[in-house]
Amino acid sequence: MNDKEQLDQLVLDYKALKNEIHKVIVGQEEVIDQVLIGIFSRSHCLLVGVPGLAKTLLVNTIAQSLGLSFNRIQFTPDLMPSDIIGSEILDESKQFRFLKGPVFANMILADEINRTPPKTQAALLEAMQERAVTAAGKTYSLDAPFFVLATQNPIEQEGTYPLPEAQLDRFMFNIWVDYPTYQEEIAIVKSSTSDQEITVQTILSAQQIIAYQSLIRRIPVAENVLEYAVSLVAKTRFKDPLAPQITKDFITWGAGPRASQNLIVAAKCHAALRGKYSPDIEDVKAVAKAILRHRLVRNYRAEAEGYSMDKIVEALL
Repeated sequence: MNDKEQLDQLVLDYKALKNEIHKVIVGQEEVIDQVLIGIFSRSHCLLVGVPGLAKTLLVNTIAQSLGLSFNRIQFTPDLMPSDIIGSEILDESKQFRFLKGPVFANMILADEINRTPPKTQAALLEAMQERAVTAAGKTYSLDAPFFVLATQNPIEQEGTYPLPEAQLDRFMFNIWVDYPTYQEEIAIVKSSTSDQEITVQTILSAQQIIAYQSLIRRIPVAENVLEYAVSLVAKTRFKDPLAPQITKDFITWGAGPRASQNLIVAAKCHAALRGKYSPDIEDVKAVAKAILRHRLVRNYRAEAEGYSMDKIVEALL
């Protein structure tokens, strides 16, 4: 199968995937879309939303439909790095044996990642970056595909350890999970309060996902699209000659080169899932907010004047 045929097949598989996910999840079109782009782009996502919006259910359902192993780690203030990556134990034969932690799965839900101290956050972030963990001087590779979905509660900030900017940068997307609409909430309550058992079919295997991840990377990008993505990121840096007035007024820290890389990979994936063989500027714009909103640091003036991250990114676009 050549790349064009593979891309056509990806569109069909993507539609089938969404149908399976929507058996369980009502609405949340944009969230599902961005999570799947994250998976096919071989990246990680940060989900931000208040409790009770089915973030855990969404991740579990996606893992089932992709035929991936799934582990949920509940982050708490007393969680240790060894609780995530595993530890060495002395077995019956007086030999040290490595007991693998919950990070050894294809899909990890890091629930409330900002509840745990920086040392434990760093253990997960090393696994995300290196796709391997180190314990007692030995390195253990994680199974591919490996994908982390971390969740954060935006309202309850007491007793939390906010992720530093350098660690936030490891996440391709910062996905805002919003409340359902009135009609969606009626459908949610109807389906979740009945005795109906819903089974989710597996659409893709781990091997197919890895093949699609490589395919996305091979998609060609026009020079003008590349230049648009890089100049957009440059506009977020107040010392850059391209920086507009809004950046100089409201941003203290701009995005780094990883944002440019993510914009192009995500735009490739966004285009491919819509049946296009190459991304255009519209694809870059479609993924820009979720990629940039956690990489920019606003100043106090922006907060005082009610300029949200999304408003600033919209102005840059």
